[in-house]
Amino acid sequence: MKAIEVKNLRKSFGDFAAVQDANFGADSGEVLSLLGPNGAGKSTTISMLSGLLAPTGGEAS
Repeated sequence: MKAIEVKNLRKSFGDFAAVQDANFGADSGEVLSLLGPNGAGKSTTISMLSGLLAPTGGEAS
C-alpha cells in the first residue's frame, strides 16, 4: 500500500493551471522529492497533499 498516492491531481486559479494531471506515489520508508523551477507547482502540490488547498480535480491520499 502506498503511503502517498496522487492520481490526475489538478489545481487551477481562475484560468491559470498551477498543477496539471500530476501522478506519483511513494511507499512507506521511501524518500520523495519535488523538483522544478519557480512557479512549477511544487508548493501548490504540497499544500494539496497537506489539506491546505482543495484540488480542482483528481485525488491525493
